[in-house]
Amino acid sequence: MPADGVHALLDPTQRPPGAWSAFLLFLVPVGGGIPAGVLLARDGGVSPPMMAILYFFSDVVLAFAFEPLIRLLLALGRWVPPLARLGRRLGGAFQRVGAGTNAARGPLGLVFVSFSVDPITGRTAAAAAGHGFVPGWALAIAGDMLYFTLLMASTLWLRGVLGDERLTLGAMLLLMLVLPSLVRRWKTR
Repeated sequence: MPADGVHALLDPTQRPPGAWSAFLLFLVPVGGGIPAGVLLARDGGVSPPMMAILYFFSDVVLAFAFEPLIRLLLALGRWVPPLARLGRRLGGAFQRVGAGTNAARGPLGLVFVSFSVDPITGRTAAAAAGHGFVPGWALAIAGDMLYFTLLMASTLWLRGVLGDERLTLGAMLLLMLVLPSLVRRWKTR
């Protein structure tokens, strides 16, 4: 991607505001897609409930894009020992995240995995727990929608307080990077 394209993706002031630009940013599975998309949508006159609908549809697109890859990795894990070992390690990590031996297999634990990590990891955990396409992605999307709602409300509130989109985006990205490590440190104490 050319440097101008990366700059336009990272700087919400370089993209035209509106629903379509926000939707495209919501499709980015990592990084600052949510805060930047929320700011673009807000500037384009999109209401918060419509932002949530756009984000939900981006999760549905994500489900159809990543499900074949997840299925392929699960199938290969049956025949490729290193992939099988990786799957067992990930399963153990999901169990620890779920805070119990069966917690991450249950619906609430799987929603929590998706909320605390990402929907792809949540769906992978759901697949490892034996959930099929629709229930597995429903749990993953539920957790991701909770995360989106929290981030959307925080972004809109911070934008109102700071009054500047670039500063808001920078602060949100910093919080997204720093806050999880602070929570992990606090939990270990």
